[in-house]
Amino acid sequence: MPRKPAGRTGHFAVLPAAAAALLALAGCAPAATPAPGTASTATAADTLPGSHVHGIAVSGETSQVLLATHDGLFDATTSPATKIGGTNDLMGFAPGPADGVFYASGHPGPGSDLPNPLGLLRSSDGGKTWEQLSRQGESDFHALTATQAGIVAFDGVLRTSPDGRAWSTVAADFAPAALAGHPDSTTVLATTQDGIQRSTDAGSTWKPLDNGPVIQFAAFAHPAEAVGVEPDGTVHYSPDAGETWTEKGRIDADVMAIAAVKGEDGRPWIWAATADGVIVSTDGGMTFRSADAE
Repeated sequence: MPRKPAGRTGHFAVLPAAAAALLALAGCAPAATPAPGTASTATAADTLPGSHVHGIAVSGETSQVLLATHDGLFDATTSPATKIGGTNDLMGFAPGPADGVFYASGHPGPGSDLPNPLGLLRSSDGGKTWEQLSRQGESDFHALTATQAGIVAFDGVLRTSPDGRAWSTVAADFAPAALAGHPDSTTVLATTQDGIQRSTDAGSTWKPLDNGPVIQFAAFAHPAEAVGVEPDGTVHYSPDAGETWTEKGRIDADVMAIAAVKGEDGRPWIWAATADGVIVSTDGGMTFRSADAE
């Protein structure tokens, strides 16, 4: 694993994978081989745990890497990855404002007595146990994020909640493939097949971003810095919370989820869960290598 990045204690960065029903997003196909001159990449030697990764979270303080999968939550900081808690299909996954706090949604696993769908769950012990907050038996939030003002989630309808229990419906004419926010900000990005939608009031109102890239995955490394990945693996960076974007390198693998934190050198460090394993960039998205590399 790379050395510990700079970051605020207790904060994780995460992005759930795009919902399966929305994978038609702007030519969403496995990443093509980079053209000459594009950034080089490296794939992890070990395969990922679980049958599919829906979210990846990285601690800005400890560099702990967590993977939310069809088969539960795994700590992938070391190889092989270690299972955390029970087996549930975690379709949505997001860190909360404090260390060890996570939100999740999806479907119960074999032998689970939880309702289907799970609604919104919260863990206060790093994912070992989960508390049922709301919408049990009603919502499977495929897109889910936490902000300074609460939760933003999508289960076919865009919803916001200040506490994970009481919900408001948002009038939106788009279906987000993924939602990205930060616990210290009220800015939220939604990726769609027509481009980025951006909210500065924790998801209550939205505006389409003109002239921005059509990204499938997005994550915040810092309240003011975001990264995004197109369906073909092209990486983009935003220094102003998603208002403007600059193209960086490219991931030569089928990306399932990304996360980002602020690096020691001030540039965002980006993790991506791919079909071949977890890779990381420590140069702002220009190049990637196996997260297991020394």
